Amino acid sequence: MKKRRKKKRNEIISFSWISHLSSGKMAAHKTFRIKQKLAKKLKQNRPIPQWIRMRTGNTIRYNAKRRHWRRTKLKL
Repeated sequence: MKKRRKKKRNEIISFSWISHLSSGKMAAHKTFRIKQKLAKKLKQNRPIPQWIRMRTGNTIRYNAKRRHWRRTKLKL
């Protein structure tokens, strides 16, 4: 027979569905406003064009507001 471990009073019980909600997963059925915001963020997340580097004399070299999909999450 296996021994049952006693739970301590201050031990936190973790539910998998709670961690799923806080992990930033996106629903399959999105509202139109959420979809518009996601589309805008998708368009903003691109490198700067080469002609802007030429125009500014290479003072602007990269997009400082670039976002990686896994590292930085959107606050939606």
